[in-house]
Amino acid sequence: MSEPQPHPFLDPSFHVAWSSLDPELIEEDITLALTKAQKNIDAIAGQYADAATYESTILALEDAAEEFSRAWGYADHLSSVCEGPEIRKAYNAMLPKVSEFSTRIYLNEKLWQVFKTVAEKPETKALGGVHARLVEDTLRSFKDHGADLHNDRREEFEKLATELSQLTQKYSENVLDSTNAWELIVDDEAELAGIPDSAKEAMKEDAAAKGHGDEASPKWRITLHMPSYLPVMQYCENGALRRKVWEASSQIGKTAEHDNTPLIGKILKLRQRKAELLDRKDFAELTLGPRMVKNGKAALGFVETLHDKVEDAFRDEMAELRVFKSGQTGDAPDALMEPWDTTYWAEKRRQAEFSFDEEELRPFFPLHHVIDGLFALTERLFGVSIVKRSTFYRDAKTGAEKHADEPGDNEPVEVWHPEVRFYDLLDDDGTHLGSFYADWFPRESKRAGAWMNALRTGGPRKKGFAPHLGLMAGNMTKPTAAKPALMTHREVETIFHEFGHLLHHLLGTVEIRSLNGTNVAWDFVELPSQIMENWCWERSALDLFARHYVTGEVIPDDLYNKMMAARNYMQGTATMRQLSFGKLDLDLHINHANDAAERDLDELIDEILDGYTAEYATKPPSIVRRFGHLFSGPTGYACGYYSYKWAEVLEADCFTRFQKEGVLNKETGRAFRECILSKGDSEPPEKLFRDFMGRNPDSDALLRRAGLLEKA
Repeated sequence: MSEPQPHPFLDPSFHVAWSSLDPELIEEDITLALTKAQKNIDAIAGQYADAATYESTILALEDAAEEFSRAWGYADHLSSVCEGPEIRKAYNAMLPKVSEFSTRIYLNEKLWQVFKTVAEKPETKALGGVHARLVEDTLRSFKDHGADLHNDRREEFEKLATELSQLTQKYSENVLDSTNAWELIVDDEAELAGIPDSAKEAMKEDAAAKGHGDEASPKWRITLHMPSYLPVMQYCENGALRRKVWEASSQIGKTAEHDNTPLIGKILKLRQRKAELLDRKDFAELTLGPRMVKNGKAALGFVETLHDKVEDAFRDEMAELRVFKSGQTGDAPDALMEPWDTTYWAEKRRQAEFSFDEEELRPFFPLHHVIDGLFALTERLFGVSIVKRSTFYRDAKTGAEKHADEPGDNEPVEVWHPEVRFYDLLDDDGTHLGSFYADWFPRESKRAGAWMNALRTGGPRKKGFAPHLGLMAGNMTKPTAAKPALMTHREVETIFHEFGHLLHHLLGTVEIRSLNGTNVAWDFVELPSQIMENWCWERSALDLFARHYVTGEVIPDDLYNKMMAARNYMQGTATMRQLSFGKLDLDLHINHANDAAERDLDELIDEILDGYTAEYATKPPSIVRRFGHLFSGPTGYACGYYSYKWAEVLEADCFTRFQKEGVLNKETGRAFRECILSKGDSEPPEKLFRDFMGRNPDSDALLRRAGLLEKA
């Protein structure tokens, strides 16, 4: 065993020694990394302008803070998957210093002057390809981050950036804490009537793990984590229980101790002020310039145009759902529904219209088969191989090394939790392109949702190819004592989605790190992830992994046909939900950044979303207090939530080429890898799309796939 590193967060080893990353060392190690990074930046800024070159300035900045970025990335990752008092305290103690450092890079006048001087030199202007793009992106990024600010604005800008990072971190903590603060212990199984056995078994095991009940006198624990929450809302026949769980969910980020309401107003004001300091009209104008959409007006126009095309279908679907419910309950056909009833009755109607229950699919999606099939599909389409590695973790109390899964023939890799797995991705010539971790199950120390992260960005180097390192994480249905982890079809789509992001990272071949992998325009980044979801519907792809966990049989034809018939069920409603999030995001930042704090937040959002939401008997509070996409980071998806639908238009169009040439066609897969997955941000996204499709995007591709075009 190798000797422990004196500063483990700065350990350059490819395989991370997670157990050595003690929260108590975050302050010391990150401080050291910041000091070294600042020294590198000072050396770049201190060059004589006449002697400075592109290589010694703009290109050198690529590596100046790489060690710090990697170290802070580890700390940030741990705060997402192993959150606790020690990590939270250490992370928050360093957050202002990290924000200050990042902000000051762009406000370094000497650095900016040498960059501008070098950019004007003939030899720099003569650069082509990715190097010319790096110069252009660097100059724009510096301007967008305040490099041209006068001295009287610099101090305010720097203070603002630090405060914004702290407020958004607190917002994220409030969401996590209020989610974990609620539980419901059910004593009588009859209250859970209608909920699938798999979900009830998980609730029972969860309760027992928390000290509630036993085999003789079982109890069931319901939480606000999605694998527990959704089965209640979708299947539970007990309306009172659905209401209780829904009401608890609606209070995430709203209760007194964890209230995000005042934070939202402050965050919006700070973002607006940041834009004003940079002489921009609003935060949208600041953030959207480098993206495909270019400006807030165009983004709003995109959302509103789609809204107009799907509104009739949305209204019709909700009216039809009310009529269906009235036929089952005797209520008036136009009686407004309660928000805790919609998902339940939508599921009932799907079962009635299509004789299809999503739970019928769950036995065909054991997680290990899904992963194996996903990898087989990836290997076939993109010409790579994926090798599972043995893993181990260290017991937090004893330090003893324990195998996280079955030992294999290869050298084991350390992981941060026994449920985490690790894989290598190799090119067809054996080149190690990258590796990744997979962490799929919910924990109270883990943030909600699903995501992909890049821990290390590699690519072509003078001494060969430097492998990438990344991860994908989620909060999927856990295994029980009686059954393996059986996924819903939506969970399968989520796994494919996050792996699409990961492939974008792992298959990047751009020599400039900041232009590689997922470092692309925000409204292009979802194309590689969302296109992967299409294979979850294709029969030839499903047969690679959708096999019954007991019999090994593929999905029967009649069940597959019912699944496909129900694919576009309530698509108008689903589309409108996403559009409402995009509308809310853009309108808050463009039109209400300065008055949101003074308004009743729910009334304001009602005004913004007029025509985008259904009417209910009980008015639901807005999702805004737990909308981590918008408020859990200084920027994140702020002014960018529209990009999910924007990229969905692109991927729906791209997938038509696979449908035409064969969804398992290797040549088409290689073309997608070459034209899009490998290219990062080395060329404009519009060009990458045209390189693959041979034309500009078809704006109706998404509505056509969703069965909404004829209703538009």
